[in-house]
Amino acid sequence: MSVEATAVKQASPPVMDGLPPERRQWAVAAIFVAVAMASLDTAIANVALPAIAANLHVSPADAVWVVNVYQIALVATLLPLGALGEIIGHERIYIGGLVLFTLASLGCACAWSLESLLVARALQGLGASGIMAVNSALIRFVYPVRILGRGFGQNAMVVGTAMTLGPTIASGILSIGTWPWLFAVNIPFGLIAIFIGLKTLPRPPRAEHAFDFLGAVLASGCLSLFIIGIGSAAHRSSLGLVAAELAGAIVLGALLMRRQADHPAPMLPIDLFRRPLFALSAATSVCSFSVQGLAFVSLPFYFEDVLLRTQVETGFFMTPWPLVVAIMAPIGGRLSDRYPAGILGSLGLALLCVGMVLLATLPPSPSVINIVWRMALCGCGFGFFQTPNLRTLMSSAPPDRSGSASGIVATARLTGQTTGAALAALCFTLAGHDGATVALALGAGFAALGSVMSVLRLAVGPPRAA
Repeated sequence: MSVEATAVKQASPPVMDGLPPERRQWAVAAIFVAVAMASLDTAIANVALPAIAANLHVSPADAVWVVNVYQIALVATLLPLGALGEIIGHERIYIGGLVLFTLASLGCACAWSLESLLVARALQGLGASGIMAVNSALIRFVYPVRILGRGFGQNAMVVGTAMTLGPTIASGILSIGTWPWLFAVNIPFGLIAIFIGLKTLPRPPRAEHAFDFLGAVLASGCLSLFIIGIGSAAHRSSLGLVAAELAGAIVLGALLMRRQADHPAPMLPIDLFRRPLFALSAATSVCSFSVQGLAFVSLPFYFEDVLLRTQVETGFFMTPWPLVVAIMAPIGGRLSDRYPAGILGSLGLALLCVGMVLLATLPPSPSVINIVWRMALCGCGFGFFQTPNLRTLMSSAPPDRSGSASGIVATARLTGQTTGAALAALCFTLAGHDGATVALALGAGFAALGSVMSVLRLAVGPPRAA
């Protein structure tokens, strides 16, 4: 090794390997509270739509924009905020997102019209993006490598629990108060998480390159048009409109790749996708969340229209999936600290595939237990896959690219869920009454494809050293 190389190596800051145990506990509390809030918010807003529409005197179609504008703002800014976190600090992006999310929750609670509520929701989506964009990166620096899987497992457990309890919490609040309280409840928890986070979150090393503002605009435009195009397809808009939106996304994506071809840390992290383990893990993640999107859109129709169950029963039948995910995620996380994700992920997605097939082939009048154990099997497979995959995806990126890798984690999740929902809508359009069954079968196919891709990770070896 040359003298110059030795000097550079000696001058490089050491890579952080987690926080001291006491500080780690408080940092984890701040992270998990914020993640739980952002996860609860989606479920809570969905439940509140009828009440919002009635109170603000708008149509249900207009009220749906309360959810759509939040999702667009969230997805459009994930990659830019993840890249910005590498430059100014993941903890600053996280705290900034949490502050904005909390203030926007106050704005939602005080909204007097649909327009004011949509502005507040857009800001809330931007705040949630700040939380989600660097969430995985912060966890990577909070936990030491030897128990990193456990950390990701606990994070997945928090998300799963929040998604499970979201409708129940929303219904409970609406039973004693009006819909603004659904958003106001975020404020005290947000203030607590901000106070703890300011004192305990890690300060990872900063990157030295400048932030590409034009690249951020291109990335936001690309992802926004993609999500809008997929949503237009799901709502059966004209073929010309869908094609124009998706073509615009492709053009902006191509311009972004051309602009950042020589960038040391491109916003659309092509450098990370050149790592086979990272690319396979990201693709597998999209497949798994496509299954989830297909299932969560089609199953309510399947239970009510095909199996002739009530809305109350449908809500009960939907609970085992996220509940078992919350239980299995920490188990998968602990195992991922010892065994390769190629094996664990493939097994999890194989279980998910079997569960989807079993749901699609239910008898005409199944018993409650027949439905519940099949949903639980799907949740078991999904939860068993999720944490090992997340650990491998983050570990296969260098520490100084953790922000971009974290952004890809959230982008893959939302892209998969949106694609799955759009494909479910397409199944209903093409197959009519049998659309739900076709969507479940398609979900089984995505799970099988993801399982195969997960196995392929065994051929590319462990994550490369940073």
